[in-house]
Amino acid sequence: MTDHTDTEPGSPRLTRWLDGRLTRLGVTGVFPRDCLLAVALTVTTFVLLTVLVWFVAPEDGVSFDPARAWLLIALCCVQAMLLCLRRVRPLLCLALVVGLQLPVIGASLPEATVRGVAPFVVAYTIGSVLPSRHALLAVGAAVVVESVGAAVVVTPNLLTAVAYVSASALTYLSAAFVGRYVATSRRYVELVQLRAEETIREQHTKIQGAIGAERARMARELHDVAAHHLSGMVVQAAAVERLIDRDPAAAKAGVAWIRSQGKETLDNLRLVVGVLRGRPGHEGGDGGAPVPGLGMLDDLVRTVGTLAGPVELVREGQQREVAPIADVALYRIAQESLSNARQHAPGAAARVVLRFLPRSVSLEVVNEPAARRAVPAARTGGVGLVGMRERAQLIGATFAAGATAAGGWSVTATLPTNDPVASQPKGEAPA
Repeated sequence: MTDHTDTEPGSPRLTRWLDGRLTRLGVTGVFPRDCLLAVALTVTTFVLLTVLVWFVAPEDGVSFDPARAWLLIALCCVQAMLLCLRRVRPLLCLALVVGLQLPVIGASLPEATVRGVAPFVVAYTIGSVLPSRHALLAVGAAVVVESVGAAVVVTPNLLTAVAYVSASALTYLSAAFVGRYVATSRRYVELVQLRAEETIREQHTKIQGAIGAERARMARELHDVAAHHLSGMVVQAAAVERLIDRDPAAAKAGVAWIRSQGKETLDNLRLVVGVLRGRPGHEGGDGGAPVPGLGMLDDLVRTVGTLAGPVELVREGQQREVAPIADVALYRIAQESLSNARQHAPGAAARVVLRFLPRSVSLEVVNEPAARRAVPAARTGGVGLVGMRERAQLIGATFAAGATAAGGWSVTATLPTNDPVASQPKGEAPA
């Protein structure tokens, strides 16, 4: 038997509130709480039977002898007190309650058989704490014992015997059934809650794993960006070394460019250090492939357009360079958006709009509704959107994604470009 000290997860709100109150009062554990219940039911039984015997029964023409009446009340109160054992020793409690029910039947009048609350409560407890088979055997035995005992004690006629058996069966079997039903419902609710919590944990783990993988890929790309700029700085430094004596002005401009590139690279590293969690890993298989960026959007649009529906690239405003990590992130967002459009809206026209505004750079990828039915694919749980949002957060950009009024899909990333280095027009860097 399971010892339930605390309230189970599937318990009603009133039960949980009562459990909290009893805990604050120091009444914890199964036995102390059942003792408190037994005292309350004993008082209730005494009051109800007193009213029944001395007030209600005489109104119906049934009168009890005072000695018989007090004996009947005392036996029912003892029955109620035995309920303190209902969960620590349920079978013993049932046996004692049934045993006392026989003298209760003997003390009752033939025309007014009395039954206290204890048989109902103990049968309910048997149904709730024991397995179904054991509970059915226990309450079945209680019905048989009480019926046989009633036949011996009062020697009833056939009609009275049927009434005793029916009352006994209705009392124990119905209460046990209710107890079994309540216990099953609580266990079902508990199981549903546990499964829901497990599903949430699995989904959280899946998302965290996807975010970790995306951050690892961003870290490798950042490595490529840093290596690219550092190699350029090394080449420029060699040129400055040759120009120091021959052209001091050009050398000074070259040093300023190196300083700006070094500051930009350090800013990118500081930006990523607080987000990425680096760990040793294997280098990617990209080899010496160029670092992707906004300058390669034409190739991306051309490649996607040959594999799916028509894709249009629109550039607005005066084109300028952005920070290298932002350049890579915006390119990856466009790449992932077009990949999602190809998967979920095959054959649909798409448009990539790159806007160079005075103090921001905006990338928008919009696709029309699917031109043909999409082929069912494995569910990813929104990992693509999670990766794009992570990239946008990494570079300090705002990100928005959602359905359009026409039934398509739109992804927008807007990057503020208040930094002078990030907003420098192409072609101004010294050679």
